[in-house]
Amino acid sequence: MADLSVKIGNLTFKNPVLTASGTFGYGLEFSDFIDLNRLGGFVVKGTTLHPREGNAYPRMAETPGGMLNAVGLQNKGVDYFIEHIYPQIAHIDSRIIVNVSGSSVSDYVACAERINELEHIPAIELNISCPNVKQGGMAFGTSCVSAKEVVEAVRRVYKKTLIVKLSPNVTDIVAIAQAVEDGGADAVSLINTLLGMAIDAEKQKPILSTVTGGLSGACVKPIALRMVWQVSHKIHIPVIGLGGIMNAIDAVEFLLAGATAVEVGTANFIDPAVSVKIIDGINDYLERKHIASVQNIIGII
Repeated sequence: MADLSVKIGNLTFKNPVLTASGTFGYGLEFSDFIDLNRLGGFVVKGTTLHPREGNAYPRMAETPGGMLNAVGLQNKGVDYFIEHIYPQIAHIDSRIIVNVSGSSVSDYVACAERINELEHIPAIELNISCPNVKQGGMAFGTSCVSAKEVVEAVRRVYKKTLIVKLSPNVTDIVAIAQAVEDGGADAVSLINTLLGMAIDAEKQKPILSTVTGGLSGACVKPIALRMVWQVSHKIHIPVIGLGGIMNAIDAVEFLLAGATAVEVGTANFIDPAVSVKIIDGINDYLERKHIASVQNIIGII
């Protein structure tokens, strides 16, 4: 076995493969398919301060090489997570990360404060693609100023590893990454979904109830790979790469581009065991290349 361990901030992961928020539930849903203890980590579904019903149906659509979703962060809120979900997953020998979303800075802060108290949750992933209701609905992550503001506010109350998930729907993702680094982030993850839409030509109407939604899957990989490469060479904190990773070689490409770790998302819907196959595949790649540690290939492009 090659050494697959990686570090993000002060946090060590047994391997660089995590699962992406919104595609893996709370982890429990996949326990019949894989040994969750084998994962480097898993990011639970988007969690907000208060319960959310999500958007009206239909809110998912298949597209060539990917899928669109407009689920709308449906969840039962952070208190439900703490009381009902956390006791069921706290024992798992994997890095459990909670994806935190909000509609205002105070929502992010309050949610992060609650999760900070959970002993077996060593990190959060801040989803700054959410619309800022106090700034006319513009997403926090599309402005350097608002991105830094929310990260700084959360950093003041959250004492563990803080990962910030970046939106690709921006003019300059490097500038956003630098802003959240300045705000106190320990790492960034990218990319979140791209904005897209689908139309039913027979009905002559959009397929999604929200008209537009987030595009993910194999089709977004070249864009994600480019952004990871750009960002990783311009900031001093680790990058977690995601976007269209469907197999081990896809994951290796992200590592070569500069990602310290990767997240597997849409591929989980196609093959619920894909994450452990990717772990094994990265190891096979390293052994085939006679490379002792995964860290020896990170960012060599």
